[in-house]
Amino acid sequence: MKNFTKVSRYDWSQTENKTSEISKSELKSLTSLGDIVNTTDINEIYSPLVHYLYLFVHNDKLLLKSMNHFINANNVNKPFIIGISGPVAVGKSTVSRLLKVLLKRLYPTLKVQLMTTDGFLYPNRDLQKKKLMDSKGFPESYNMKLLADFLSDVATGQKEVFYPLYSHELSDIVPGSYGKITNPDILIIEGINTLQIPPNKMIATSDFFNFSIYIDANEKLIRTWFLQRFVHLLVMNQNNPSSFYYSWSNKPKSQAVEMAEKVWQTVNLVNLREYIEPTKGRANVILHKTLDHKINYVYLRNY
Repeated sequence: MKNFTKVSRYDWSQTENKTSEISKSELKSLTSLGDIVNTTDINEIYSPLVHYLYLFVHNDKLLLKSMNHFINANNVNKPFIIGISGPVAVGKSTVSRLLKVLLKRLYPTLKVQLMTTDGFLYPNRDLQKKKLMDSKGFPESYNMKLLADFLSDVATGQKEVFYPLYSHELSDIVPGSYGKITNPDILIIEGINTLQIPPNKMIATSDFFNFSIYIDANEKLIRTWFLQRFVHLLVMNQNNPSSFYYSWSNKPKSQAVEMAEKVWQTVNLVNLREYIEPTKGRANVILHKTLDHKINYVYLRNY
């Protein structure tokens, strides 16, 4: 890719870094359904990535301190915001959680928080009114003004900033439920839309980011991971009437998988090609995955 340096897994693993032990049970709890991560991945991929990230965090804090000193302003703590982007089922949540844990362990003085942009989807009732249910996940299905206002408050160092919560079990916004960001040193934001440029000349989410990571893989692999995850969710929720997947889990498996394939072809694949994949060139780091979710290359933006 233009403007990026391609680094092999081996060369990336040889960078100077100290590692943090994560037990197998803890690693299991941090890994999303269908994703695959082992302790070798922690040592060879994620620990070096955290140290690379810290170079930017440290320099940003020094710059902010110098700027405040120059204008004789109060040293307001503005979070270093990291965006994690990529298509569905590629492992964004796993990467986000691993980075949060490793940043806190390797740099224990830092306060690190994590959230997703799912809460900024319009509620299903609004999507139905707007006739956007079949475009859920596309740019127009997000309340981008609400997200931009939220990020503006976070980026200016507000002490408490609230955001809506989304339930994957319900596949909808949870009414009256909110998460809270409390002026961390680092905020990790995960979502398929974090690098997208919104329509109507609105402020882009990435305008607020200090750093961004895109998780990449071949389309055919992503489709396989999406369908595998769907089947796992059917099995997990066949006795859970409150789950979005319950009704499908009690239909013939072939019928349910056929529906999932249709969703992939008409929604997720279109969204990937038209809105998600074109944004990866805006990232600072691209993690490229191959079979079994193994990261085989790391792409670093040239500065």
